[in-house]
Amino acid sequence: MDRFPGSATFVIPTMDEQDTFATLVEKIDAVCGECSLHYTVLFIDDGSTDETWSRIESLAEQFEQVQGIRFRRNFGKAAALSAGFARADGDVVFTMDADLQDDPSEIPAFIDKLNEGYDVVSGWKQKRKDTLDKTLPSKVFNWLVSRMTGVKLHDHNCGFKAYRQAVTKDVTLYGERHRFVPVLAAANGWRIGEIPVVHHAREFGRSKYGVSRLAKGFLDLLTIFFLTT
Repeated sequence: MDRFPGSATFVIPTMDEQDTFATLVEKIDAVCGECSLHYTVLFIDDGSTDETWSRIESLAEQFEQVQGIRFRRNFGKAAALSAGFARADGDVVFTMDADLQDDPSEIPAFIDKLNEGYDVVSGWKQKRKDTLDKTLPSKVFNWLVSRMTGVKLHDHNCGFKAYRQAVTKDVTLYGERHRFVPVLAAANGWRIGEIPVVHHAREFGRSKYGVSRLAKGFLDLLTIFFLTT
């Protein structure tokens, strides 16, 4: 029996991250080359106003594995992931941020965890390189999600995750529901795992998250709670 997976799709939502793409693709290419993993990198430009789209087009000319989807305006991360999931055809679908805070060197660890029999593997930023105004609300949010849903993860907010492709076709995303994909997957009987991952300090751009999005996340948590119970 062949070792899972034979191919991977990296679904990467992005907004105004023009300075990071080339480095990220080069790192993914190097790691996948070492793993003999066939891959596609799918960037979803969520209404960028800088040179993001032109940089994606340039990389697509340089790397045959790079593809892009362009939104006419900002629709949010859940919509971007949903569009990426619909297009993804790899055996495993990775999600990660475009800002270089997620490290592609973790890809083999995700695959090893999937090979233990899990269907979703979520990253856990044990040593998070963010300011207290981001980390403290996140800790409260993670505790609340785990307590209310029964899906015990240290870091529901971590965007670095790996899914068997079937899982990505089995969940519906909108609003801020991208935070709850493992919860939605668990409610449908998929096995959820977690691994610690390296988290790098932000060098480019700015964070897209604030109090307003956190508030929306709590409202969506109530919806998820009622849907899954």
